[in-house]
Amino acid sequence: MDPGTGAVRTTARVNARTWSATRVKMIDPYPLQNGETNSMHVFYEHVAQGRLTTTRCKGCNTLAWPPRRFCGECCSDQFDWVDLPNHGRIHGYSIQEAGVPAGFRKPLIFAVVEVAGLRMFTTLVEADPQAVGVGKPVRFTPMAVTDGPGGAKRFLPAFTLA
Repeated sequence: MDPGTGAVRTTARVNARTWSATRVKMIDPYPLQNGETNSMHVFYEHVAQGRLTTTRCKGCNTLAWPPRRFCGECCSDQFDWVDLPNHGRIHGYSIQEAGVPAGFRKPLIFAVVEVAGLRMFTTLVEADPQAVGVGKPVRFTPMAVTDGPGGAKRFLPAFTLA
């Protein structure tokens, strides 16, 4: 098995002929976290380290969410990674109780959280749905998700009630 891609080479002998094929055990469910194919993978490395970060344009100083490879204000592709506070407030939310995909806990709580003047769509984890409300304080927490090809650990940004 190729640890980078999860590809497995299979060889079989049938009727004096040898057949060979490569199969991939899984498709990467989070391709944005792959450093080989996406320059923004640094964001996910920061999340795995427990850091909530975004990009700030070097040209006009615009802070962007989500992190961007170029500035939407001045079109510069020069930026710095900056740490955001690990706390914010709920701006809006939705609780999904039906149709929750397999492998996810019910209910799923989605929220728009405001952090440092930026609004981000995210998931609330380990939260009592009855305690969730607009204006409630939240704190950032990395959420472990399905491992990538080769067993790479993957994380997405999430929040929990503070």
